[in-house]
This record gives sequence, structure tokens and C-alpha cells, in this order.
Amino acid sequence: MQKETQEKPMRAVVAAVQLPSVTDLEFDASLTELRELAKTLGYEVVQTFIQKRTNFDTTAYLGIGKREEIQQYINYDAESAETEADLIAAVLVDHEISPSQARNLEKDVGCAVMDRTMVILEIFHRNARSPAARAQVEIARLGYMAPRLREMAKLAGPQGRQRSGTGGRGAGESHTELDRRKIRDRIAELQMEIIAMEADRKIQRSRRQERRSQASVALVGYTNAGKSTLMRALTGSEVLVANKLFATLDTTVRVLQPESVPRVLVSDTVGFIKNLPHGLVASFKSTLDEALDASLLLHVIDASDPGFERQLEVTNDVLEEISAQDVPRIRVFNKIDHVGDAEAQAECEAALKAKYPSCIVMSARRPDDVTRLHQAIMTFFQQDLIEDDLFLPWSTQQLRSEIYESCKVLEERADADGAYFRVRGDAEVLKNLHEKFDQVQ
Repeated sequence: MQKETQEKPMRAVVAAVQLPSVTDLEFDASLTELRELAKTLGYEVVQTFIQKRTNFDTTAYLGIGKREEIQQYINYDAESAETEADLIAAVLVDHEISPSQARNLEKDVGCAVMDRTMVILEIFHRNARSPAARAQVEIARLGYMAPRLREMAKLAGPQGRQRSGTGGRGAGESHTELDRRKIRDRIAELQMEIIAMEADRKIQRSRRQERRSQASVALVGYTNAGKSTLMRALTGSEVLVANKLFATLDTTVRVLQPESVPRVLVSDTVGFIKNLPHGLVASFKSTLDEALDASLLLHVIDASDPGFERQLEVTNDVLEEISAQDVPRIRVFNKIDHVGDAEAQAECEAALKAKYPSCIVMSARRPDDVTRLHQAIMTFFQQDLIEDDLFLPWSTQQLRSEIYESCKVLEERADADGAYFRVRGDAEVLKNLHEKFDQVQ
């Protein structure tokens, strides 16, 4: 019985203010996104409270009437709760609110409050895997918590405000000041760790440059657009596929399958989201650098999402922020199979191709669609290939495998002197092969 209670998701309510400048479509999309973030964090959203206002309440985000309504709902729900797990654990707010607003709202509704930024930070904290990602996320979380310590101390009461020192009254250090100093020290320590990791990151950069010369593709796009599913379909790799926002944070690199010439490496990147805390954009610069160093971007978009244009804009904005806006890209409208029946899918595909002529509309779960995308990728990388002739004496046939690994062999013939190859490949690769073969002859 206890095990069932532990596995039960925590219960939460969502609260949001709709300002006059925000359309119903934008507002609904943002709420849906917050509910998905809550699901990723392990919450079950049981109710949503909406208030239309000309501006946010400066004291507690929501107006007094809406705060009372939430409090009554939480209290009434508590009366029917059978266990502590049945209680509402948090109010999730669909904006970033100030520390004082969070404290006042928490006091009025009688429940913990998490704003949108805190939800995202907590998800990143739980899902980060690499040492660099964990350190960078912790810096972002500590930076978020530092200005909120004073309000937390107020909620804790007088016992949390002053810690006596040896010098008598007034010489002590408050809990808040001490905690802030600890946070500053910890951030400095983490920053030193990140600097120490710079050597490894330089090696990674050089490897990325090497990959770029080999041909590399980066999947970018809004979180939950199906990038990981597409990655799995293109590479045959067992990457994590989950219907959650930010299911993957660290970059995954695999070889495009079936392998061809040139050999193409495919990397998945962290998903983008509207209003992603700026500290996290900076924190995951190393992950997003995969996009900057790629030869080609696959901008993956959820064709079934009514708000995909807003998501498309978010991705464009982030790419511009990391100076990757000029990297060649293919727009891939994924999840077309989620749109509806065959007729609805055909209408949606026609509309998308009319607006984005060079796009690919597909489902990552359809092998024929994946093959079509694979061909588009190879067409991009083969467009600048040239044809050339290579000669390999019989005494150097051990180098034969290099030709097949780096070039497309169009014709091979042999005579008494050796083997002749008609190949198609990258100009730089062919130049290197000529130089290498000349040295051994």
C-alpha cells in the first residue's frame, strides 16, 4: 500500500493571469505547456485557475478574489483527502513572479508556490547528466534562489532571522546573510569547476570541427517536437524517447544509417521552450554549440500543434542568440500522423508546403518518410562532391579501404600495374588521398 502511495503523482493546481496583449491561442498554448512541464516534474494538475487582468497584482500576482477562490478549493479538497499524498502539493504559476509575490501568494492560498522558471529549473536539475550540465544548472538554480532567501526567512518566522555571534547583540549574522554568502561561495566554486572543464570542452570542440569536416547534422527545435524519435529513426540508436518536455538535456551523437558517402554524424540537442530562463540558455550554450558547429540543421516542428508557429519563432530566436541563424537548415514538420485522418493530413501537408516550399512533412514513425528525409540529407551533402580518378599500385592495396570509406566508388578496373578508381567525393578529401598515394608510390 505504501509503495502505491509513493508512486502516485503529486497533485497541483495551475494559476495564470491573462493580460490584454495576450491572445487566447497564445494563452492556452502556454497553459498547456506548463501542464506538460508539471507532468515531467511528477505533478498531476487537477485544476486550473484563470484571471483576466490589465496587469499583475504587485503584491501577490493574482487578485484577492482569485486568491481566496484557490484557498477555498485547496481547503475543500483537503477535507476529502484520505492520505497526505492526496493533498494538493503546489500552486504552479505560469509566469516568473517576484520573491515577495511568491511569499504573499503562498501565505494567502496556504500552499507551496512554484513559478514557471522554478519548474523549469527543477526539471533541468533532475535531468542533467554530464558534469558540466549539472554544474551549470546548479549555478542557475542558486542564482534564482539567492534573491528569494529573504522572503523564505519571513515565512520561517523570527527564529530564522538572526544568528547570534560572539560579539553580543547585533554582532551576529542573519540566516539570510549567511545563506547568501554560502550561495556566493558555491557559485564561485562551481565556476572554477567549469573553468577546469574547459580543457575537455576544447577537445570536444576540436572533435566537433572534425565531425563538421566529415559532415554533421544537428536536430534542433521545440521540446517534445519528436526530435529524439526522429534521431532514433535516422540512426537506429537506442536514445531515450519519452512523451515529456526536456526528456533529454545532454547531447547525443550517432552515425546516420544506413551509412553512405560522406559519412554523416547526427546530434540531438536540448529542446527549446518559450521563456526559457536566460541563465539556462547560457548554461546550455555548450549543448547548443552542436547546432553552431553543424553543417546542416534539421529544424524539427510539431505539425500537429496548433501553436507551432510560435514554437518556430522561439527556435529561430534561440538560434539567432547563439549566432547559428546562418547555418543551412531543413524545416521538418514532424507528427503529421497526429493531425487527423488521411484527408486532414493531406490538407495540412499542402498548407505547410505552400507556406514553407522547401520543407519536409513527415512522421518519424513511417519508414518511407524517414527514407525521404535521409535522401534529402544526403542530397545536401553530396551537392558539392566532385568526380575524380585515383590510381593505387598493387604494392599499396592496403590503402584500398580508405577509398571506399571516404568516397563513393563509381567504377573500378585493374591492369598489371594496379587498380584504377573513378570516385565521387569531397574535394578536400580527394586532395588528401592524392597526396597520401603519391607519398607511398
